[in-house]
Amino acid sequence: MIEPVQLPSPWGDARLTVVVPTYNEAGNLPVLVERLLALPLPGLKVLVADDNSPDGTGEVADKLAIEHPDRVTVLHRPGKEGLGRAYVDGIGRALDDGADFVAQMDADLSHPPEALPGMLGALLSTQASVVIGSRYVPGGELDENWPLYRRALSGWANLYVHTLLRVRIRDLTAGFKIWRADALRAIGLDRVQSNGYSFQVEMHYLATKLGHTILEVPIRFEERRDGDSKMTTATKIESALMPFKLRSRHRNLDS
Repeated sequence: MIEPVQLPSPWGDARLTVVVPTYNEAGNLPVLVERLLALPLPGLKVLVADDNSPDGTGEVADKLAIEHPDRVTVLHRPGKEGLGRAYVDGIGRALDDGADFVAQMDADLSHPPEALPGMLGALLSTQASVVIGSRYVPGGELDENWPLYRRALSGWANLYVHTLLRVRIRDLTAGFKIWRADALRAIGLDRVQSNGYSFQVEMHYLATKLGHTILEVPIRFEERRDGDSKMTTATKIESALMPFKLRSRHRNLDS
């Protein structure tokens, strides 16, 4: 586990909300929240957007919110509507609650929370609108236990989207990032229509089309610790079709 960097004041006191969508992550969520709240970022808050998980993740999140009333919030959604919808709702709530920066990360412990201070520092020391924790820039790593078929699928997906959309991001499907709040407002969550994992691609595409600067920093991507992947056939199909939809839907969008 990497050691989080210590940011100078006032950077370390920034109002950062980490949005964590959950569906059947009861075993992972307490570990993730503990690691997030241990970071040297006193202004950090966690917003859990749970899709009515049948394994009781919502109840686990409620207990964490009771234990940390000023730092953990739970957004209960009626059911599983997709990662994209969970992020739109969660990010919207974070912006309404006054966050200056909003982070996205998975609940399965594949993204290292300890990288967040460094990512925030990179954002604050540049003119970037978003910093991506990237697997595919120099220094980025994939867990050696990550299955070969997942590696192949991820690599193919990035190549496929690059070819169709011409977006200069190495890790186009990355789900670990920090946004400036004003960049999210400029992009407009109402523009986003993706339901599944293609949400990540749509956000990167919109940011690029609108002229936002995107910075990638290396991370080590870990295999999930507990539970199962949420990647379904339906989400793969949506992801395959999304680049064509994005080119048509946003063809007149420019910075």
